[in-house]
Amino acid sequence: MIRKIIEINEEKCNGCGLCAKACHEGAIAIVNGKAKLMRDDFCDGFGDCLPACPMDAIRFTEREAAAYDEKAVQEHKQAKSACTAFACPSAALQSFIPKEDDSSVRVPSCLRQFPVQIKLLLTNAPYFSGAELLIAADCTAYAYGNFHHDFIRGRITLIGCPKLDDADYAEKLTEIFRNSDIRSITLTRMTVPCCGGLEYAVKRAIEASGKDIPLEVAVISPDGSIAEIRR
Repeated sequence: MIRKIIEINEEKCNGCGLCAKACHEGAIAIVNGKAKLMRDDFCDGFGDCLPACPMDAIRFTEREAAAYDEKAVQEHKQAKSACTAFACPSAALQSFIPKEDDSSVRVPSCLRQFPVQIKLLLTNAPYFSGAELLIAADCTAYAYGNFHHDFIRGRITLIGCPKLDDADYAEKLTEIFRNSDIRSITLTRMTVPCCGGLEYAVKRAIEASGKDIPLEVAVISPDGSIAEIRR
């Protein structure tokens, strides 16, 4: 049948995964770093994914497509809830052999303030004035062994998880950026697609604040290596 259905432009897609999160039917998944419509019969044609896409990579089209199958969608949801840990790239099982170290040497903390969770921070806290910020996806501190020395040292630390926290980070970060003379921002995120939501929120907040704040993004692999640094 000919019907309205979404179409994804993979060249525009940045793999952030926000569209997949917004699709209540589970029609979209991130495959090889790009959003993909997995099954036509899972797409209801309402387009909840369109406003979620920061890259304007999704649009409606009319073409030959299988009819929306609500029963199949419900069965898919039930199956997914039973094995959520295996369906999400951020929860994929991986094992590593840790590097040997001298456990007798105590590494001092470089943390300069508390709390650190974005949801708990006051937007006008005095330590933001003239600060260099570290905005970190919370898994990065566990993956990267020298995190305190290389990232926290000399910075005010904010942490969050765009996948698990039910909050719009961009709104609060915008207020922090507006209220204080932030000198620079370092963002640490994991290589998994859902971490793209944190990077997107920071970039939105910088733009909304009306300020030109230097941003450096360090992308960290689950094995603790730095996969990429972007400025």
